[in-house]
Amino acid sequence: MSMQNTLKALSDPIRREILTMLKGGRMSAGEIVERFPVTGASISRHLSVLKDADLIRDTREGKFIYYELNASVLEEIMLWISDLKGEE
Repeated sequence: MSMQNTLKALSDPIRREILTMLKGGRMSAGEIVERFPVTGASISRHLSVLKDADLIRDTREGKFIYYELNASVLEEIMLWISDLKGEE
């Protein structure tokens, strides 16, 4: 996955909030949609961008789709940012 896709995904406040919510554990698409004053289609697009950037993973269970963080990509970003700052 390219760093450009990842940074683009992180640039939106709704997508950052979704990541923060998923920090607490996996959530269904419906649970995520309930927390925002925007349409389900809008949240679906945000989830798609996060998934394309490999920041989240989805799992289908019956008629529900559950999302969870992909911590390895977030760790790579943190290492890159720390390296830019010159931290060890």
